[in-house]
Amino acid sequence: MNFKLIFAAAAMLATQSFAIAGIGAHYTPNVGTTLKKADMAPLHNSENIQFSHGSFEYIQGFGFKAWVDILPFIDIEGTFNIQFASYNASLWAGDKSIGYQEIPLKIELGGTPFAKATPKYVGMNADLSVTKPFSIPLFPIRPYIGGGLTFHWNTFILNNQFVDGIITRMEEAGIPMPTDPTDEQARNDYIKSLSKEVVKYAKDEGLNKSIGIHLLAGVRFKLPIIPIAAYANVKCYLGGDYDTDIDAGHFAFELGGGFAL
Repeated sequence: MNFKLIFAAAAMLATQSFAIAGIGAHYTPNVGTTLKKADMAPLHNSENIQFSHGSFEYIQGFGFKAWVDILPFIDIEGTFNIQFASYNASLWAGDKSIGYQEIPLKIELGGTPFAKATPKYVGMNADLSVTKPFSIPLFPIRPYIGGGLTFHWNTFILNNQFVDGIITRMEEAGIPMPTDPTDEQARNDYIKSLSKEVVKYAKDEGLNKSIGIHLLAGVRFKLPIIPIAAYANVKCYLGGDYDTDIDAGHFAFELGGGFAL
């Protein structure tokens, strides 16, 4: 009897435990992607109105994956990831003698419960990968290596150059920067208008689109019969364009699971 149970278990493990296709979701941190802090700096060569932004040390998010294992010798998988981080950005009004008043910039995200929030950096990518799997007899795991094409979409960073461009647009529209350093009321009125214009144009700014490649190594785990699989990937990204203020990390992880048919 025991021999029959052992034989049945061995036969089940020896059976192909990996389905022909699957779909899943995962957590995906991107290590090394950072934004350095920008200290207060004059706008339009005026010491009376300045700009600064904060920093972040990494981005993280979530993603979705679909894979096909039916082809001989190779597997194909497609992935879409969204990763993000928050940072502070502020206008400063005043001068060195009396100090500066901070006016935090809040971006309208739209709809409850988001309302207004600090600026966000968002990186999105779609990966199309071809992998070479390796079988391990009697073990329900499937390691693989491969690579493929990556399509990137990234938001911009709210920086001094962007705000300076808004000031130029306001001047062209007949709203000049106040020149009298003693006129506090004019300066405060201007900074309020500038803040609104910055938020307005920041919401309308488009995504930076680019194409690169990636290398990957990963493993999938799936027991026979059960239509559920878990997976873990590490990816190295090469190429792609990013905002000049972003120090792009080139490694991301994907940890998740899903249904396998």
